[in-house]
Amino acid sequence: MKLQTKIPLVKQSKNQIDYNSNVLLFGSCFSENIGKKLDYFKFQNLQNPFGILFHPKAIETLISNAIKNKAYSEEDVFLNNEQWHCFDAHSKLSNTSKEDLIFYLNSEIKLTSEAIQNSTHIIITLGTAWVYRDIKTDSIVANCHKVPQKQFSKELLSVQEITNSLKNILSLIKSINNDASVVFTVSPIRHTKDGFVENTQSKAHLITAIHQVINNKSFYFPSFEIMMDELRDYRFYNEDMIHPNQVAINYIWDKFKTVWVSDKSLKTMKDVDVVQKGLQHRSFNPKSQVHQQFLQNLDAKINALKSQFLHIEF
Repeated sequence: MKLQTKIPLVKQSKNQIDYNSNVLLFGSCFSENIGKKLDYFKFQNLQNPFGILFHPKAIETLISNAIKNKAYSEEDVFLNNEQWHCFDAHSKLSNTSKEDLIFYLNSEIKLTSEAIQNSTHIIITLGTAWVYRDIKTDSIVANCHKVPQKQFSKELLSVQEITNSLKNILSLIKSINNDASVVFTVSPIRHTKDGFVENTQSKAHLITAIHQVINNKSFYFPSFEIMMDELRDYRFYNEDMIHPNQVAINYIWDKFKTVWVSDKSLKTMKDVDVVQKGLQHRSFNPKSQVHQQFLQNLDAKINALKSQFLHIEF
């Protein structure tokens, strides 16, 4: 008896992720869940240098500015609620100091440019097709930073607009890195503030647009479908009934790993996991001979991993 509808997945045959890969992640908070897994298992990665970006136009703006080496200045920031903000970035970058914010924006834009050039894999998670346009400048913002809503108009990007944006993203990446594999995903997190029907329409636009641009260098990973179909039960959600809980995140990560991580790296992941759990261990008797031997064995495992992969640090 089948008690679950399984999403068919095929192991990626080329350019799999391993411990020599450099992974760059952009997008909604779901990309940060995957990023945390990459961090835990000590893969080389960079996550959301401008913070969480929910829609494709914000990601396109960041990639375009990074490749064109944009220099942020006073004209690009504004003061609201006693903090300085930038409409291109998430509020986590906001700062009480204008100078510090501008410095950080320029540091991160440079870091993003270098990461795009050096990445083997770029994972882009799209969260919504709903955007806010600054009426004064007629430009779409990445984040409203609690500026009064009357300053913006709310729009739903059409499938064609999203397709054009994704094509621009791929073209920009290709202009400085023709070898990177680009993996698109759609966040399974519902944007209920837009409305349930409106959220479904938004996700449909994103998924349709992605399938207009995927090719032999760009791919689609069905995290959205896995959550909606394989895990369609409230026990896989947090208390807000919107965000996937840790069980769901672990499940989707396991599916992603099955498709994208090389078989050779799975052994290293197990070794890293043993060390991570060992580091979390707290002894009732730290001075005991047994615990000291445990620490020596753990140190040996850490050194063995470091000798294989110079970037690994615990």
